[in-house]
Amino acid sequence: MATVKERVNVLEVTLTRFIEEMRAFKDEMLAFKEEMRVFKEEMRAFKDEMLAFKEEMRAFKEEMRAFKEEVREDRRQMNKRWGELAQKMGTLVEDLVFPATAPVIRKYFQCEPVRKAIRFLCRRDGQEYEVDILAVCPETVFMIEVRSRPKPQDVDDILEKASQFWDFFPEYRGKALIVIFASLVFPEGVIRYATRRGLYVMAFREWEYMDILNFEEVRRLREA
Repeated sequence: MATVKERVNVLEVTLTRFIEEMRAFKDEMLAFKEEMRVFKEEMRAFKDEMLAFKEEMRAFKEEMRAFKEEVREDRRQMNKRWGELAQKMGTLVEDLVFPATAPVIRKYFQCEPVRKAIRFLCRRDGQEYEVDILAVCPETVFMIEVRSRPKPQDVDDILEKASQFWDFFPEYRGKALIVIFASLVFPEGVIRYATRRGLYVMAFREWEYMDILNFEEVRRLREA
C-alpha cells in the first residue's frame, strides 16, 4: 500500500506536469494572439488598399465615361460634317445611306441582302424608273428613297412611286416590298406623317448612326 509520501510525490509530479502544460498553453495563446494582431494589421492594411483601389477605379470610370462621351460627341460632329458635305456634293446616297443599308436591314428585318444596287434604273415600254437603293433578300425586297430635305409631300410621292414598283420589277413578285424613306435628319412633323402613312423613315439617330426612327410605330400600325 502506497505511503502518504509516495502519494504526495505522485501528486507533485502531476501538478508539475500540469503547470508545465498550462505554461506551454499560455505561450501558445500568446503566440496566437500575436498572430491575430499581425493578421488584423494586415487586414486593416488590405482594407485601406482596397479603399484606395476602389477610389482609383471610381476615378478611372469617371475618366472613361468622360472619354466615351467625348468620342461620341466627336462622332456626332464628324457625321454631321460628313453629312453636310455629302449633301452639298450630292453624294448622300453613296456616302451615308447605302453603307448603312445592310446593317439596318439585318437589325430590323433579320435578313441578309443577297443583292444591293444604288441608283438602280429600269426602262420598260419607253418609261424610266429609278430606285435610289434596291436591296433584295430571299423573301423581301427593299426600296429606299433618299431626299436631302424631306417634306411631307415626299412621303406621298414615294408611296405613289412604290405603287408602280411591280410594273418595272415583275421579277420580284412574290416577295414582300418594304419601302424606306431616308435622309440625314427628319423634321418631327415629317416623321409623324410618314408613320401615319405606314412608311419607315431612316436617318441619323442623334448624329451617331443611321437607324429607322419609327420602326415600332409602323410595325404596330401594320399589325393592327
